[in-house]
Amino acid sequence: MKHTLFGEIPDNLPHEQFQEIIAAKAVRIERILSRGHSSPATGWYDQAEHEWVILLQGAARLGFCTGETLDLKPGDYVNIPAHCKHKVTWTDPEQTSVWLAVFYSD
Repeated sequence: MKHTLFGEIPDNLPHEQFQEIIAAKAVRIERILSRGHSSPATGWYDQAEHEWVILLQGAARLGFCTGETLDLKPGDYVNIPAHCKHKVTWTDPEQTSVWLAVFYSD
């Protein structure tokens, strides 16, 4: 069955939306939709899996516990090693940001 990463994007997005596309023993792929969403002000993502993420549409900013920030535009991707503390500090409130995240283990 055919699907599209740009389909079924709601006009109203009160909460960030996570959609699992596929999951297997060592890999999980998600589509994430954000519009003006960010991670909570306190705390960090500290995942046991590595995460490769690409921004397909929109604009976003990632922050890391080291103080580094990355501004992302469509086509930009980053590989985040397991236990690298990070968060989404900003997404464009005027358009939906579409992410593709690949979580994987060694």
